[in-house]
Amino acid sequence: MNIQTKAQILEILQMPEEAFRRDIMPLAADACREAWGGRLLATAMLGYSNICKNQCLYCGMRAGNNTLHRYRLPAADIIASLRQARGYGFTRAFLISGEDPKYPFADLLQIVEAIHGMGMFLSLATGEFEPAQYAELKGAGADEYVLKFEMADPVTFDRLNPSTNFQKRMAGIRAVQKSGLQLASGNIVDYPGQTLEQLADDILLMKELEISWAPIIPYMPAANTPLAQEGGFGSTLLNLKEIAILRLMMPKIKITAQQPGEDKKKGLADPAGNLDAIHAGANLLFCDLLPEARARDFRVVDERNLTGTAHLTQLAEASGLELWI
Repeated sequence: MNIQTKAQILEILQMPEEAFRRDIMPLAADACREAWGGRLLATAMLGYSNICKNQCLYCGMRAGNNTLHRYRLPAADIIASLRQARGYGFTRAFLISGEDPKYPFADLLQIVEAIHGMGMFLSLATGEFEPAQYAELKGAGADEYVLKFEMADPVTFDRLNPSTNFQKRMAGIRAVQKSGLQLASGNIVDYPGQTLEQLADDILLMKELEISWAPIIPYMPAANTPLAQEGGFGSTLLNLKEIAILRLMMPKIKITAQQPGEDKKKGLADPAGNLDAIHAGANLLFCDLLPEARARDFRVVDERNLTGTAHLTQLAEASGLELWI
């Protein structure tokens, strides 16, 4: 199925659920299986700092949220955690943090060099940097950088992200690409007030940017955030539709399979939500390296609830796919 235009995207976004599950999801699942050889990718993930200077209206780790216990892991602890994950067989690592202005960039370069030396594919999501710093991260051995555009509408972006602006975010995205790092980017699906037209524009921007990974989830309200006052959970069905559309448009990208289902209390570790996403063409799962008590404070969204390798193995068995760590 060749999806190229906004009209084609909107046709699927507007499609009744029964028709979507019957006609589109199997095509997306087949496209994923063909592109990735029937494999689910597992990545060792570590949220190493939940300190953030930004005031994004939707993020539970925004600077204005005083209910979190803030922490910052030293470089030695991060390296030790990833070395342990490597010992378990993981070949991919994802380091993520708030935009922490006091985390030494030299320490981050040291961490990147150490993980690269372990032979791991490394993705980073640590906020906006200067263009030269992306190049330094690439030189130290990073492979991929996650810088989400969140929403393709500049006016909405600027309202929901008052600590930066759309022009600056897109300049950062271009700098990531120029550095030679693979670009992971994407949107928030069905946040309060989003239209299907805007959602289609988001999808087209991901295609235009030639992303390597779509780290997307539906909008999940976070406590003590302004946007949570404007509306509830985003549609899991619209999220599945976006996953399928992205898979059919860009068969070889990674797409996050850690997705919520109907039971919101299960968060991103809901087996039903994860399996639905896999059946729609998603293929990337995470093993959280944070201890459970600390993981509760790495709360971009509420009810995050990522779990360990047993969950990943069970999903692979239920989906009939091979778990590739």
